[in-house]
Amino acid sequence: MRQLLAATAIALSATAIAAVPASAAVEVGVNAQGPVVEIQVMQQVLGDPDKAIISAGVTSRAQTAVAAMQQNATAMDKVLKRLDTLGIPRDRVQTSGITLNPQYEYPNNRTPQFAGYDASNTVTIELRDLDRVGPVLDWLVAEGATNINGPSWSVVDDEPRRAQARKAAFDKAALQARDYALMAGYKDFRLLAIEEALGYTQQYFERGPMPVATQTSKQDSTPTRPGQVATQVTITAKFELLR
Repeated sequence: MRQLLAATAIALSATAIAAVPASAAVEVGVNAQGPVVEIQVMQQVLGDPDKAIISAGVTSRAQTAVAAMQQNATAMDKVLKRLDTLGIPRDRVQTSGITLNPQYEYPNNRTPQFAGYDASNTVTIELRDLDRVGPVLDWLVAEGATNINGPSWSVVDDEPRRAQARKAAFDKAALQARDYALMAGYKDFRLLAIEEALGYTQQYFERGPMPVATQTSKQDSTPTRPGQVATQVTITAKFELLR
């Protein structure tokens, strides 16, 4: 029986909202004389996020497509200028969608009536100061933003957490392989192949009342709680059982 020893290379998503599992392998032939057990293990490492992703945009309606786009451009320009005055670096603000669609009203038992054109423009914003998430959302709405989504919490550099999760997953897989060997009457085992898949999951764990919010005026800003995020590694390992 021939098995493959795989070295895994990981490709991360450029948007940082989620990591996409990916792998590449350099293959080396390995002979296996004894039985082979395949084990899959998933490990997570929890930690505090240090960035948030939000999206904000404007939707404008007018009777013509040109008028809708022009109105939308004017309104969205105010939102973008507001982001500049808030000190958010431009390389952390990215246009993520521009749409233009006709809209119709559907009264009961009547022919659909044209209602105008809706033009929308949306940007995705990365914030590194989590204390500003709520206030930034409020400021954008005050400046004319009508479409708000988020926040999505994540980590700028989760490599240390991935390394920790990877080691824990491998140690657990090796321990299970040893258990299988002993149960089957074998004395030892050896690794034949290993594959890794990364996953970036988002979980919320309360750690006491700690709303992330400041005040923009006499009223409280939108409260947010980042909780914790989990960096996940899943490995699939094949072991040969040895006499």
